[in-house]
Amino acid sequence: MYPAPFEYLRPATIDEAIALLVTHGEDAKILAGGHSLIPAMKLRLAQPRYIVDIGRIRGMSHIRETAGRIVVGAMATHDAIERSALLREKCPLLPETAGHIGDVQVRNKGTIGGSLAHADPAGDWPAAVLALDADIELAGPRGRRTVKADGFFVDLLTTATAPDEVLVEIRVPITSAKVAYEKTEQKASGFAIAGVAVVVEQGGVRVGVTGVAAKAYRAKAVERALAGQSAPTAEGIARAAALAAERVEALGDIHASPEYRLHLAEVNTARALRRAYGN
Repeated sequence: MYPAPFEYLRPATIDEAIALLVTHGEDAKILAGGHSLIPAMKLRLAQPRYIVDIGRIRGMSHIRETAGRIVVGAMATHDAIERSALLREKCPLLPETAGHIGDVQVRNKGTIGGSLAHADPAGDWPAAVLALDADIELAGPRGRRTVKADGFFVDLLTTATAPDEVLVEIRVPITSAKVAYEKTEQKASGFAIAGVAVVVEQGGVRVGVTGVAAKAYRAKAVERALAGQSAPTAEGIARAAALAAERVEALGDIHASPEYRLHLAEVNTARALRRAYGN
């Protein structure tokens, strides 16, 4: 199907992009890599009157270390993240997660910022940024502000980003290699039916879950169960993983029933924890 008619706008700077969003309000949508917006437009699930293409704005695809944190520009592609030597050394969960996304064509064009802003409940990046306790920087007419990943995902396809704001950067901590991402995927699309990201740190663990509910979430009951344990037993991991979907209302569709998603959340949490802890 063809998209509904729209006007194409191509700002040269972030400030120009923000000005266009202010002018056109909710009639405008940002185009990054296009792998979320364009399919929705072709199905006419999204019918924006204005497309604001930020793909040619310079300085939005960086991956660098700054003040003890890793800073990733919103326009960094999945492929660039997967191949980054800096990330493989200092934040290995990001390249591992990138390798699970779609196929080579998707990874070469799709961007981390576009994926996070779209907030697809089956996307991979939300689990990773939650497990990393990332800071997400937004730019708008009122200046810039930072939103913690745990407060960024609001509901199905909904984030804390205002209609006149642009997601510009993601900041994550430097971590050890004690990380893992385990995923059960839809075979045709590669989207997550249940994906679990784990980051083990001294004295604790963070667990992000995607694909199971209407939005990605931190499995805080799992984190509490393992708090203070540097080398939990296999039995301890199993008991903690059983809490992965505690009080979660799971999605159900043609790919998986709610019950199956809840089961996969537990299974993939156990797998990710075992691998991250080295069990």
